[in-house]
Amino acid sequence: MSIVDTVKQAAQGVAQSAMQKLVPLAPDSWIPGGVPDPLIARKHGLIGSPVSRLDGALKVQGEARFAAEYRFDDMVYAALAFATIARGRITAIDSAAAEAAPGVVLVMTHRNAPRMNKPGVFGSSPTAVGPADLPILQDDRIHWNGQPIACVLAETQEQADHAASLLRFTFAEEPSTTSLEQAKANGIEKGVFMGRPLADTIGDADAALATAAHRVDQRYHTPRHNHNPIEPHAATLAWQGDELIIHDASQMVTAQAQTIGEVFDLKPAQVRLTSPYVGGGFGSKGLWDHQIIGAAAAKLAGRPVRITLSREGVYRTVGGRTLTEQRVAIGADADGRFQALIHTGLSVMTPHNNMPEPFILGTRAGYAAPNITLGVEVTRMNMLANTFMRAPGEAVGTFALECAIDELAVDMGIDPVELRLRNEPDKDPTSGLPFSSRHIVEAWRQGAEKFGWADRPTTAGTRRDGEWQIGVGCATGTYPYYRMPGAQARITLVRDGDAVRAQVDVAAAEMGMGTSTTTALVAAERLGLPLDRVAVDYGDSLIPGAIMAGGSQQTAAIGAAVIAAHNALVAELLKLAGNDSPLAGLSPDEVGSEEGGLTKLDDPARRESYASILARAQRDQVQVTQAGSPPLELMHWSMHSHSALFCEVRVNAVTGETRVSRFLGSFDCGRILNPKTARSQFRGGIIMGLGMALMEETQFDERNGRIMNPSLAEYHVPVHLDVPDIDVIWTDIADPHTPMGAHGIGEIGITGVAAAVANAIYNATGKRIRDLPITLDKLL
Repeated sequence: MSIVDTVKQAAQGVAQSAMQKLVPLAPDSWIPGGVPDPLIARKHGLIGSPVSRLDGALKVQGEARFAAEYRFDDMVYAALAFATIARGRITAIDSAAAEAAPGVVLVMTHRNAPRMNKPGVFGSSPTAVGPADLPILQDDRIHWNGQPIACVLAETQEQADHAASLLRFTFAEEPSTTSLEQAKANGIEKGVFMGRPLADTIGDADAALATAAHRVDQRYHTPRHNHNPIEPHAATLAWQGDELIIHDASQMVTAQAQTIGEVFDLKPAQVRLTSPYVGGGFGSKGLWDHQIIGAAAAKLAGRPVRITLSREGVYRTVGGRTLTEQRVAIGADADGRFQALIHTGLSVMTPHNNMPEPFILGTRAGYAAPNITLGVEVTRMNMLANTFMRAPGEAVGTFALECAIDELAVDMGIDPVELRLRNEPDKDPTSGLPFSSRHIVEAWRQGAEKFGWADRPTTAGTRRDGEWQIGVGCATGTYPYYRMPGAQARITLVRDGDAVRAQVDVAAAEMGMGTSTTTALVAAERLGLPLDRVAVDYGDSLIPGAIMAGGSQQTAAIGAAVIAAHNALVAELLKLAGNDSPLAGLSPDEVGSEEGGLTKLDDPARRESYASILARAQRDQVQVTQAGSPPLELMHWSMHSHSALFCEVRVNAVTGETRVSRFLGSFDCGRILNPKTARSQFRGGIIMGLGMALMEETQFDERNGRIMNPSLAEYHVPVHLDVPDIDVIWTDIADPHTPMGAHGIGEIGITGVAAAVANAIYNATGKRIRDLPITLDKLL
């Protein structure tokens, strides 16, 4: 179950009571009561135009301050020491040399750390975002190899790092489970996340598979993956009396501030967390041990602290994607229509967290089949808590599913694109809900034409260029749409002479995807103002509301809140306009925002500027704060982003070297709000998918549970020479059931990419590789 399902379950409680009071949603509307979003029908011209990131100039000029660039007076620097056993106890600590080292201010271990509560684990409450239910530096227990067990504060970072290296620990090891086979022998349980089983059964898939005219039944494996954002995790913290100030790199600003506050028995108003700039997150920029340790050390030392994780520290402290073993079996009739679809397998968790890799999610709504069996089982190992990683579940699940479909197509002699189109569902195969918007067929047709799919080698291993074997492959990607409840927007209109400027505040996070720019576009579009008259503030827990940058839902959540705030602003402006205004007597439904003012929709002559309304009311500004409507659209429709992916590879027949020479992504994600930032998002996801296909793998020593390649020298990610020309196109067909007509695009880019690469490698070489990553040794 992905983060999308997590927030969906949280929304159901909010939406349930609202649904009892509202009429069913009309088929052409997302807003309760059947009122369509005017941006679907009417555009001012900003939505859909390519706009450069508004914060781009600050970043390239070095003026955007990231978490490790904030300074406090009298600040000290932190370094961590990590456990080197998988499970056991600390029996002795020799800190004398570290404490005597130059510049050292404090050595903090469990023996002198302040008493703290355990952080609430993600899903245990609406505001809890902790990765595991473990206490931090509160006892002598070791739970994984790499657990932070001490913190050194010093006057410089170099002094802190040196002193941490002088710490000596004695451990009493206890039996641990660090091998997959041992974990399986200890027991397997059904995968459950947020109280919902990761299982779906429709009909009798086993029986249908046994009698199918054509079938494929294979097993696929994906390894552990670690997060490698360009900005390592960091926080700069200070206590001001009984209040805690945190400058962090966070995807969940408000909830993270509240969870940290609960650790220290603080009220929400006593914690302020800012995170205006995040140098990449992908699911990892949340709450981990280092922020809590840094806050505790700052409290103990009485001085502000900057704590920055080294690249190795990220591997030891911050979770990633866990391994999977997957079975995909498909039974088809003589025409290639699926009669049975089975997608099951195993994921791994720790004893202390609740994040099984939910690899069946993309299969739930992918293809029509009368008999479906889906299920994730879980076994547990003593290791760092795994967490969300870009498209959790879908990224690795589509590798197995889409490779199996390619294998079936080859077996039947059917064009892999055509086989997929023959199995397009007319409604969600597992939920039975109608699709809100599904134009994947158009995406396939457009992508195939632009890529030149018709000219592909139809027989594997038949196209060569000297030593290079050339092949092409394709795959489908899908990722659910979601919109989190709780989002709020604050709009302030400020009179500036004969004009106005708008300030929009949203409790959102920006980690490079262009959130502030898109928010400004949406707000300017709604307000009828030029883009340069709209400013956006975000990334601060003082701003009302709670929005998490995860599940590709932040843009929709922000958009719904901005729409609601704009509606409230219009109502307030009509009150201020009074009886002498050309707008007198009009209701909010009768007016719209045009050219810096309000206009009667069916009589443009009746209009008044914002500045005139405020001047008439003798006001310098007007401010409204409004929450977005409950996400009721998810109760009525099955909602997803889709992609059709095409890949060309060249595989050296002598060395096994694989080069991706061309890639095209054809996307169906509703309306594209900003083509410039969207293209970057899609390409970034595809590049991350290329890494997953060909190089990314966390080397986990099953003898002792230690990650053995904790650096970018040994954990390989794509660099410029690994990345080909990537072409991106999209349908740009608005979904009338979502705010702005848009779907999420942050995670659909990676989904399906590994399968497209693997299928292209088969087409080039005739070798079917079912274990990621596809490295030289597997091809020779």
